Amino acid sequence: MSYQVLARKWRPRTFQDMVGQSHVLKALSNALDQDRLHHAYLFTGTRGVGKTTLARILAKCLNCDKGVSSNPCGECSSCVAIDEGRFIDLIEVDAASRAKVEETRDLMDNVQYAPTNGRYKVYLIDEIHMFSNHSFNALLKTLEEPPPHVKFLLATTEPKKLPVTILSRCLQFNLSHLTNDQIAKQIEMILTQESVEFDQASVELVARGADGSMRDALSLLDQAIAYGGGTLEETQVRSMMGTIDSADLNGLIQALIDADAEALLNTIETIALQSPDFDSLLSELLSLLQKIAIIQVLPEGSNNDLMTNKELVNFANAMNKEDTQLYYQIGMVGRKDLYLAPDAKSGFEMVMIRMLAFRPMADGEITSKTQTLKPASSSTSAASKAKSAETVAAIDAPKESVEEMPVIAAPVKKTDNEWQNIIEEIGLKGLTKELASNCVIKSKTDTKIELALTTSQEHLLNKSQQDRIEQAIKTKFGEGMMLEIVLEDSDNETPAEANARLERERQKAAKISVQNDPNVQSLLDTFNGTIDQDSIQPQ
Repeated sequence: MSYQVLARKWRPRTFQDMVGQSHVLKALSNALDQDRLHHAYLFTGTRGVGKTTLARILAKCLNCDKGVSSNPCGECSSCVAIDEGRFIDLIEVDAASRAKVEETRDLMDNVQYAPTNGRYKVYLIDEIHMFSNHSFNALLKTLEEPPPHVKFLLATTEPKKLPVTILSRCLQFNLSHLTNDQIAKQIEMILTQESVEFDQASVELVARGADGSMRDALSLLDQAIAYGGGTLEETQVRSMMGTIDSADLNGLIQALIDADAEALLNTIETIALQSPDFDSLLSELLSLLQKIAIIQVLPEGSNNDLMTNKELVNFANAMNKEDTQLYYQIGMVGRKDLYLAPDAKSGFEMVMIRMLAFRPMADGEITSKTQTLKPASSSTSAASKAKSAETVAAIDAPKESVEEMPVIAAPVKKTDNEWQNIIEEIGLKGLTKELASNCVIKSKTDTKIELALTTSQEHLLNKSQQDRIEQAIKTKFGEGMMLEIVLEDSDNETPAEANARLERERQKAAKISVQNDPNVQSLLDTFNGTIDQDSIQPQ
C-alpha cells in the first residue's frame, strides 16, 4: 500500500478533531444542533488553518444519514463517501482553475436540480477570490436566493478581494493562526500514534517553522522524519531547516551575562560560518529571552514546563529581570532595522553590541566614559585616592580661606585591597564580578576564604554566581580552597564602594575644574550661559 502523507492521513474528520478555532466550532455546532442553518458560509484565514477541512466536515454534518447534527456518525455511506472524496452531492470547485464566467454559469445551471443521494447539494468553492468580476456577477443572484436543497461553502485566503455584495450574502467565519503550543501538542500526539521517537526541542522547532499553519507543520514533520531516518532529533531538524544549534544560541546569552564582548563576537563569527538567516537567528534569540523572562516571574516550585529546562533556569538566575527585558526590547527594535544594515551579519552584530552597550549600570560600576582614565597601579592606588580626596576638600573651601581652613578628612572605611587584587587576578566578569566586588574578606586560611556580603546587595547572591567565584578561586589557589559567603556589614570598604567613591571624587573634581576654568567663565559671561552639569565627565 502506498504511503499517505501525514497532512492527508491526519486531516480532521469531526469538529472534535479540529485544533483551535473554538470560536468557529461553537457557532457552527449550535447552528447545526438548533437547525438554524444559513445557505452560504464563508471561511477565511491563512493557508493551512483548516478552511477546506472545516467545510468538508460541515458538508458531512448536513448529509449524515442519521440526521443533521454537529456529530456525524462517520460510518454511514454519506459520511464515508465524503471522507473518501467521492460524494456526488459535494461539488468541490477550485476557483483558480474555473475563473471564467462561462464555467461559473454552467455550474449555476445545475443548482436547480435536487441532490442525488444526500439531503443537501453542497457547493464548496475554494480560493473564491480568484473569480473574475463577471463570475462573481453570475454567482450573485443564486448565492442570495438558492433553492432550499443547496448550501454554499466558500473559502478564501484574501477576503478583501471579494465584492461587498458577496460578503453581505454570507456568514463569515475568520479562522485564526494556530499557536505554537497548539501545533506542538498535535505533533506530539501524531508522533506518538505513529510510533516515531522524538524530543521536545525538535517538536518546538517544527511548530515554530510552521508559522501558524497546521498543514505546513505536518509537511515539515514528514520531511524531518524522512531526513532523520524515522526519528526526530533536534540536531537533525536544525540541520534540515537551516537553523542554528542551540549551543551557539546559549553561547550568545552567556556572553551577554558575562558582558564578554570578545566571546560574543567570536560566537557570531562561528555562527556566520554556517551561512544562517540572521533574521531567523535573531527571532530564535528573542524566543529564548522570552522564555527566560517567563521563568524569572514564575514562583519557586512552579509546575511550568520551562522549569524543567535547567539551562534556561540557570540563565534566568544569572540575569537581572531588567537586563532580560532590555535585551528583548533592543532585539525587537533591531530586527525591524536589520534590512537597513550594509549586510545581515553586521546588522546582527550591532544589535548584540547594543545589548552590551546599553546594559543597565550596576551599583558602583564605573561608566564607560571613565574608561579613558589611566588605571592606577596597585602600588600607587592608595596614594592616588588620598590625593584625590585632598584635592576635592581643598576645592570645596572658599578661595579666600583655603590656606586658613584645615583640611578635615572625612572618616572613610579601610579598603580591602587584598580582595580587590584577588578579584583582578582571577579574571571575574559580569554579574559574577559584581557580586565579588560587593564583598570583603572576613577571614582567610590555607583551606578557606570567608567573604562578607553587605546586606544592601543581598539580591546579587545566588548559587550559580557563588559557584563561579569558588571555581575561579580554586583555579588560582588550588582545589582544596573552599569559599563561603555570609550576609554581614563590614567595617572595611568593599571594592565596589571604593570604586564608586573614587569616581564621585573624580566627578566632583572635574566639575570644579570646569567651573574655575577662565575660558569657560569668559564664554558664560559673553553669552550669559549656564553649564550643563550632567555633561561634565572626568578625562
